[in-house]
Amino acid sequence: MDRQTVGSTNRGRLRVEVRTEGLSEVVAVAGELDHHTAELLRGPLEDALDQGRVRLVIDCSQLEFCDSTGLNVLLGARLKADAAGGGVHLAGMLPVVARVFEITGADAVFTVHDSLEQALAD
Repeated sequence: MDRQTVGSTNRGRLRVEVRTEGLSEVVAVAGELDHHTAELLRGPLEDALDQGRVRLVIDCSQLEFCDSTGLNVLLGARLKADAAGGGVHLAGMLPVVARVFEITGADAVFTVHDSLEQALAD
């Protein structure tokens, strides 16, 4: 399965890139994280956790939109990472995405950093 798209109508709406930097698994997301694209992120997060990569840094600097389904994917990864002794760090959120986390109170359950560099240094 092509992890870059789900169905032809969503082609290019969300891009997910994963790389390892030190003890962190960096998951860069770009585009729109919503009901139609959430599986594109869920898969790589679960793969990383299954491989024992429990410190996940989500680079949100190019994430333009996140709805409740996307938020639930991130919350699910946080629960699994926490249970394994790790955590999920969010980095570089654009104001429109940060507002969703603020309104829902999710910003209180994640470690949020202004930049990817800060998240990796923490």
